[in-house]
Amino acid sequence: MDPQQLREIIASAQAGEAEGFQALLEAFGPRLYGFFFKATNDHHVVEDLLGEISLRLVKKLKKYDHRDRFEPWLFRIAANMVRDRIRRLASRPRPVSLSAIDDSGRPLGDRLAGQSESAESRMLSVEMSEKLTLALQTLEETTREMVLLRFFGELSFKELADRFDCPIGTVLARVHRALRALRKVMDDAAVD
Repeated sequence: MDPQQLREIIASAQAGEAEGFQALLEAFGPRLYGFFFKATNDHHVVEDLLGEISLRLVKKLKKYDHRDRFEPWLFRIAANMVRDRIRRLASRPRPVSLSAIDDSGRPLGDRLAGQSESAESRMLSVEMSEKLTLALQTLEETTREMVLLRFFGELSFKELADRFDCPIGTVLARVHRALRALRKVMDDAAVD
């Protein structure tokens, strides 16, 4: 979306027009979904966060200053929401039982038993995703936020430097070190 078009949509939303909010959510929803999912690894939490960010946009958009870039402003709100949610979730772990009911109303054990060879590959995929989420949690909070915003929020290194008020070289170095650390954790996890 070009900058002029974005300004018009934001102005429409700031004027309280539902079409403006809808256009913003359609434009940034998929990226927000990816960012939230990689940060939480839980579709239900992502849905909650998407609903919550919609409400926050309604409340905060009137205060948005057009001199700032919209994407970093939006993802700053998203990152703060994720940080708050992770802190809350960290205090109460959620065990998963095979007798738990999935989205279709069937016990997870039945669903897994009814699947053939693809069940193993799906389990491995879920396991690797969980390991990535745990590996991300080993990173220092600001560095984790930089990685998530860069790769799942699709912010540029320049936007990250502006967001965190530091030189672009610092952002590049932190993200590079984080990726190296994540790669090591994931390689070690694959050996297990």
